[in-house]
Amino acid sequence: MVFQKHIGFDNDMYIEKQSEQIMKRIDEFGGKLYLEFGGKLFDDFHASRVLPGFKPDSKLQMLLNLKDHAEVVIVISAGDIESNKIRGDYGITYDSDVLRLMDAFSSAGLFVGSVVINQFNGQPAAVKFKEKLQNLGIKVFIHYTIDGYPYNVRGIVSENGFGKNEYIETSRPLVVITAPGPGSGKMSTCLSQLYHENLRGNKAGYAKFETFPIWNLPLKHPVNLAYEAATADLNDVNMIDPYHLEAYGKTTVNYNRDVEVFPVLNAIFEKIEGVSPYKSPTDMGVNMAGYCITDDYACRKASHDEIIRRYFAALCDRKMGQKNDGAIGKIESLMNQAGISVDSQRPAVKAALTKSEETGGRPAVSIELPDGTIVTGKTSDLLGSASAALLNALKAVAGIDDDTLLIERKIIEPIQLLKTSILGNHNPRLHTDEVLIALTMSAVESTDAKKAFDVLNALSGSEAHATVILSQVDRDTFRKLGINLTCEPQYESKKLYHK
Repeated sequence: MVFQKHIGFDNDMYIEKQSEQIMKRIDEFGGKLYLEFGGKLFDDFHASRVLPGFKPDSKLQMLLNLKDHAEVVIVISAGDIESNKIRGDYGITYDSDVLRLMDAFSSAGLFVGSVVINQFNGQPAAVKFKEKLQNLGIKVFIHYTIDGYPYNVRGIVSENGFGKNEYIETSRPLVVITAPGPGSGKMSTCLSQLYHENLRGNKAGYAKFETFPIWNLPLKHPVNLAYEAATADLNDVNMIDPYHLEAYGKTTVNYNRDVEVFPVLNAIFEKIEGVSPYKSPTDMGVNMAGYCITDDYACRKASHDEIIRRYFAALCDRKMGQKNDGAIGKIESLMNQAGISVDSQRPAVKAALTKSEETGGRPAVSIELPDGTIVTGKTSDLLGSASAALLNALKAVAGIDDDTLLIERKIIEPIQLLKTSILGNHNPRLHTDEVLIALTMSAVESTDAKKAFDVLNALSGSEAHATVILSQVDRDTFRKLGINLTCEPQYESKKLYHK
């Protein structure tokens, strides 16, 4: 059985409209556009969760529509290289992610022109990274730290400001400026290029590719509230764009950082080109997402779900020492604004807690399938609760009786022996990745196991809740299967070190 998810967003329309608008901007600026790419380009799972129908690689597919016109420039901050800054979702350093991004862009068929090391001030690790890239045959350009950026306009737009930066040699009309993460210096790279293009007598422009907040949805629309929840630790706030309201008499939504810095950007544009092409931060953005919502109710519900998920994530991050009370308080406020609560929005929570109570307080996991059916899993001597819930969910989807054994004990026990006696693990129970391997082995001879394996993709879009913070491997497996997981902010044991 495959469940049909409720679609609220037209992905094909989005790709078409975004492509059209970008080509229009290129023409408006005389044939050259530096496009600052905000957010995740390959795997925008936040957008796909709050806009059902938005595909995680939509931005990539849009760029592939323009691949003959586009080249990619990846920007990384020298300070992030020096500090070994880590991407939380992949667990790799920013400099390693530059290489990953280059491979991913190239494999998809996009031309990666160069890498920019920004905010350079002689950092030894940045020097070594530059040498590494050059040894790999990659073009590298250096942009320097500028005193007083972004407020010292006179100093920035001068020979000692942008003038010190190396001019990035590009060959295509659309230059996509992207980075491993926020704070890398994408905008300053774009502005520096405009400065150098102007010195050379070349026409060029700047625009910003952003998905959230969606400018033509109401300020307190759940989709925009969900964006605030996603950036609660950054203290971003959605707000009415006062410059757009003054210039056009129309109410649009932007976020505080762009609104606050707009007067400075405007002054930089005027200093470089004599006149600013934009009257508001909203003008700078290329964002057609709001026009592609086909079912507002579906997107509202999906966004409410996301706010609750972000709330649990913030609670767990605090437990792990990764987030402060401010982020939690911010999301609680957003929940109040949206009129939602954990009890009303997430049935899987109550189901998991009830199952844990029934089993003497042992860890439990519940999974709400896309059709609303809820299954649970308990901790046993063979399986962790996440693994048990996963197998029970597959039985429910495949129409297999709940008492049916999908994986024989004779298959599980040798895996446990390998884990404990040979690999030295203390926990003999199978994690979700291990149980899927065991299921694959069982499917060779068992018809029921084969039926269960064949419906794995049908779990995508399910909602799961655990009564403890699951291991990283279980969290990763659920994410790869498309199951949206939340956890209670509790560890399974009282140990001080949790792997």
